[in-house]
Amino acid sequence: MIIAPRYFIDPFGCVKNQVDAENMMALLNNAGWENAANAEDADLIIVNSCGFIESAKKESINAVLEWRKFFPNKKILLTGCLSQRYAKDLPEILKEADGFMGVDDISQIVHKAGEIISAEDTEKSKGVSIYTGERPLLSLPGSAYVKISEGCSNNCSYCAIPLIRGSLVCRSIPDIIDECRTLLARGIKELCIIGQDIGGYDPTGNTEEKTKKLPELLQAIAALDGDFWVRLLYIHPDHFPLQILDLIERDSRFLPYFDIPFQHASQKILSAMNRKGTAEKYLELIKTIRTRLPNAVIRSTFLLGFPGETEEEFSALLDFQQKAKIDWLGCFEYSREEGTTAYNMKNNVSAKTAAKRRQIIEESQIAITEKNMDRFVLQTDFAGQTLEVLIEELIEPAAGSNDEPIWLGRLYCQAPDIDGAAVIIGSGKKEKVNLQLGTLLPCKVTSRRGFDLEVQII
Repeated sequence: MIIAPRYFIDPFGCVKNQVDAENMMALLNNAGWENAANAEDADLIIVNSCGFIESAKKESINAVLEWRKFFPNKKILLTGCLSQRYAKDLPEILKEADGFMGVDDISQIVHKAGEIISAEDTEKSKGVSIYTGERPLLSLPGSAYVKISEGCSNNCSYCAIPLIRGSLVCRSIPDIIDECRTLLARGIKELCIIGQDIGGYDPTGNTEEKTKKLPELLQAIAALDGDFWVRLLYIHPDHFPLQILDLIERDSRFLPYFDIPFQHASQKILSAMNRKGTAEKYLELIKTIRTRLPNAVIRSTFLLGFPGETEEEFSALLDFQQKAKIDWLGCFEYSREEGTTAYNMKNNVSAKTAAKRRQIIEESQIAITEKNMDRFVLQTDFAGQTLEVLIEELIEPAAGSNDEPIWLGRLYCQAPDIDGAAVIIGSGKKEKVNLQLGTLLPCKVTSRRGFDLEVQII
């Protein structure tokens, strides 16, 4: 009897990288491989790496070193952005890995994996293909990421993504709709639309701002039947398509949640980053969104310590933070990446100063986020409002404990993995509510616990 080779995948990086890992799993599964629940049972350990900034690169490399330490005789394949970016250098300096594969053609995973463990290249593994909507999902129950594009053409001066994944290339609308339809048929309740910048979506390859096709894509998704959420992630603020607000106003399935990476507010720094906006334009965009959609939730990221960021530029960012009152905010420190325009810029900010500024921003954000979450409990417009919660996780009490199990989920104001959670504290009904992972249930927010919201099923 032929025993199927087994793989274990260790994923790193962003959710776009996660989709790559899911597609690699589908290709391997369809070619006769088996997914091992842990690395100890696998013939091949796949580290799907991130190569965006220095800390992420170190994390992926350390994963390879650790797996080699734990399993000196197993085969290790490094895939993902790091392998793509340093394809020439890694084989010489990272001897702990047995093979490398980038992101330009993940369909090669079956051949590469088989080559490393000396598995026979059977007929079943040749030309194997997948339907993206049928791939295994690494996300929590009920949610799936739909990647509508690869690469990016914004060319922010600090960003290595175009060096790794190239310029923006978009999938066709029919292809994306087929994936969404398949995912919904599998019981998925939340479609997270992702790309490096979904606002730039245009499958025709046209770079003209007026030809962008995100509104057209969303109209096609709106034609699908069913009770589900659509969450839009990563829209560059310099070309946010205001037309999408019309659809979100009409169709409650499209969540009024916007991930808009402003990165900075100083005009000098924004220009050096190769961004066209201004603090005033960004504040006006936020005002427009919140005026059109009073229940809108906005997430953003700030980049601290960019070359030339003086105390004056940092003060401008702090001022913007207080005026914008962004609901959720992530911060990261500038990483000097070879090949980017910013790499050779002068007036670098020390790592200590950048870290201190990040800490100040993060501490200032706590009160803003807590107050913004309070509106779901206290303000007239939201108090008592019926919302939907996506049930995601059951935390069982420790053995011998008298504690009740804890159910966790998310409301529309909470994106997967990065925002707070909805803690389900019980039911307002006399009869017992049967909670099931991956389902949407009506609820009301009863209180705030830190960044999390306590909800009661109704």
